[in-house]
Amino acid sequence: MAKTKVVQSSRTRRHDPTALGRNFKRRLRAGEVLLGGSVSEYLRPSLAKIYAQAGYDFVYVDKEHMFFDGAEMTDFIMADRDNQLPVVSKIGELNRGETARLLEAGAVGIQLPRSESRQQLQELISYMKFPPYGTRAGAPCYGNVDYAWPADDRKWLRQADESVAVVVHIETALGYENAEEIVSTPEVDMVYVGPYDFSISMGEPGNYDHPVVRKALLEILKLCKKHGVAFGTSASSPERGREWIAKGCQFFELSTEQGLIINGAAELVRAYGKGK
Repeated sequence: MAKTKVVQSSRTRRHDPTALGRNFKRRLRAGEVLLGGSVSEYLRPSLAKIYAQAGYDFVYVDKEHMFFDGAEMTDFIMADRDNQLPVVSKIGELNRGETARLLEAGAVGIQLPRSESRQQLQELISYMKFPPYGTRAGAPCYGNVDYAWPADDRKWLRQADESVAVVVHIETALGYENAEEIVSTPEVDMVYVGPYDFSISMGEPGNYDHPVVRKALLEILKLCKKHGVAFGTSASSPERGREWIAKGCQFFELSTEQGLIINGAAELVRAYGKGK
């Protein structure tokens, strides 16, 4: 992309657009437990503010199963960034263009569903990192820099590489079988085990706490500890979530806004003596 001269204020020069992602990764390395508010349908800036006020540590957007156009996704990520909420987005499949657009919009993490091999992860990493470590194209003029061109290109490229989180998503029997080669892939930052699809692969659909499913998750958690990678999942309940934290789980992708609305609406109706 051709570089256009940009007039910068002193405030712009002091601003570090990579700080949000680098701080997110620093907290994981420090062993903090981070809670992510999931989004499946309503990409409204107000939801970013609500999640921030609720105390979430990051936002997880599911782009595998839902349809979001470019404008609403970009606006939502911008609203999250303005509220100091890092965005991790799942993509539908390995795709250079989709990965680039999400990173340019300002997402800090890309989550790859059906992660099943080191080769897949190396390709994703190539899309996410700038040369010489990857093949990401330079585009420092969008949400990834909060629309202020970096004053020092070399420094920005290095810090931008440090600010993006590579998120593995293990949810199949093959991913479980290849878990160690996946988890030990250099540059992998986080490993999420999607319990619903994983429970299906383990022959126990929907039973997150079945001994077979739980045993497999604990094995992957052990591998994450061995290789210094943050492990995360979605627990069947807050009580189970606290048990996972005690075992070393560091992040959770919690209920979607859709689930919160459904549960909250049903609870209110029941409070009036109606409903099921």
